[in-house]
Amino acid sequence: MKSLRGFSSLVKKAPLAGAFFVSATWLVPVQAEVFCPAPAAIGTFKVQRVVDGDTVRLTDGRSVRMIGVNAPETGKKGRSDEPFAVAARQRLQALVDASDGRVGMVLGRESKDRYGRTLAHLYDASGANLEARLLAEGLGFLVAVAPNVDLVACQQAAERSARQARLGLWRQSPVQKVTQIERSGFAVVSGRVSKVERNRGGIWIELQDSLVLRIAPNLVKHFDSVSLKRLQGQHIEARGWVLDRSRRGGLKKGQARWLLPLTDPGMLQVAP
Repeated sequence: MKSLRGFSSLVKKAPLAGAFFVSATWLVPVQAEVFCPAPAAIGTFKVQRVVDGDTVRLTDGRSVRMIGVNAPETGKKGRSDEPFAVAARQRLQALVDASDGRVGMVLGRESKDRYGRTLAHLYDASGANLEARLLAEGLGFLVAVAPNVDLVACQQAAERSARQARLGLWRQSPVQKVTQIERSGFAVVSGRVSKVERNRGGIWIELQDSLVLRIAPNLVKHFDSVSLKRLQGQHIEARGWVLDRSRRGGLKKGQARWLLPLTDPGMLQVAP
């Protein structure tokens, strides 16, 4: 495998295809300590800037949202930075800098999000997956959104290692009880399942009359319905983007105020 110095020399000498693309082969050894190693050969792209802990902008103008990790938000519109937001951005910047300002990129099965950003897995010059690096250091949360779930298992392992070592975000548990939810946004929550039911709107998992998890009809096929039914009465942990139904005028009498759409089985587990 070429060293970082060798890679740097290679990309400087390689001919450009268009103005910004460099085709290079990154030979990746299989190492036990590397989560989600890169394919044998991937194209590399020049990074213009690191936007935050999970997004970069390339010199060809594309904004790339990294698949599988949700980093803490940096402060916007007068809000303060979330814990470890700056650390995540700085760490991603350091990883990019160590690869001569370039990243390997593998597009997701779904290559664009609703904001027009490119969805991709990113790699450094050693072939290490950058999302997994951040997860293993406790600088982001695993997220799994179908159909971009090819690396969920190894990214879960990366996050688990940080959680067990209490690194970064896991230094103090970020898991909220469902009764502690106060606002919309990304959250990792825990609670006891009071009811599981299925109707035309999908599968609904109610937690202590405070939160309901919803699996949309088009995603039900990705879940094991038998295992979901067995969750009733158990304490579970779920993650995703919590919505406040009272603000949307859709809250009916007796319904839980908070709604969390589940996007993949990787976003739900029996509480450890």
